[in-house]
Amino acid sequence: MADVEDRITPAFEPKSAVGYASHVALQAGAVGFVVSSVQNALGKHSHGAMGVLTRTGGTIGFFAAMGATFAFTETIVANQRQKKDAVSGAAGACAAGFLAGIKSRSIPSAIGGCVVMGAIMGAFDYSGNLFGEVLSKEERRARFFKTPPKPFLDTAKTADSQ
Repeated sequence: MADVEDRITPAFEPKSAVGYASHVALQAGAVGFVVSSVQNALGKHSHGAMGVLTRTGGTIGFFAAMGATFAFTETIVANQRQKKDAVSGAAGACAAGFLAGIKSRSIPSAIGGCVVMGAIMGAFDYSGNLFGEVLSKEERRARFFKTPPKPFLDTAKTADSQ
């Protein structure tokens, strides 16, 4: 527990909320396109390949909107608080969960989505982002490779000199 407190955290650098949100929206839209393609391939219809955009294309926009909402809210909260921690991730996930609930046209499911998504993302961020602590390349290398033992003769010489 002490090593977590002793770790030096880098200074906070604010991000552009709109730039980050648009970047994440493009990535999430690409994932939405894949999901829409799978939906189109598994469904029986007469729209052909254009069904990805015409029949199930709302999935693409929904994924993009969820990603943009999450990224924008997370960045705004982090910039206001001057630190990126579990609270900013929980706030972003809460906003995205609320958007998912609004899609179903139900305020109770929007609030439930906010609570569930916010709690899951907050716990995920608080626990260390699945991989635990973030180490530099040199720290990972030093932790992975063992340090070779000192030769016995050097150890014997230091013991004799004392």
